[in-house]
Amino acid sequence: MRAHVQEIVFDCADPAALVRFWAGLLGGDPVDRSGDWSYVDPPEFVRLAFQRVPEGKSVKNRVHLDLEVADPDRAATEAGPSGAVRVGDLVTDEQGSFQVMRDPEGNEFCFVTG
Repeated sequence: MRAHVQEIVFDCADPAALVRFWAGLLGGDPVDRSGDWSYVDPPEFVRLAFQRVPEGKSVKNRVHLDLEVADPDRAATEAGPSGAVRVGDLVTDEQGSFQVMRDPEGNEFCFVTG
């Protein structure tokens, strides 16, 4: 059996707010299906969905998204006003550069080059 990714789902406290953050980063129109479920279909990417859960985030994500950008430092600066937070310093090596980030609910992601 082969399967394909239909969507990536984030557990969160505020689906409507988080979908707007990610739509701002990746494009697409946020959709609020209910108070407990929102989603966005970014261009050229799989759907990202956000479902309300009662518990808060307590540990580092085991999976995260790497978002390719021309300049991770600039992308991090531009994402700041929408609620993104830098984690540590920009890392650069022979493969490229990356900046670890957190979305407004603490989910990690990276801006990357290379």
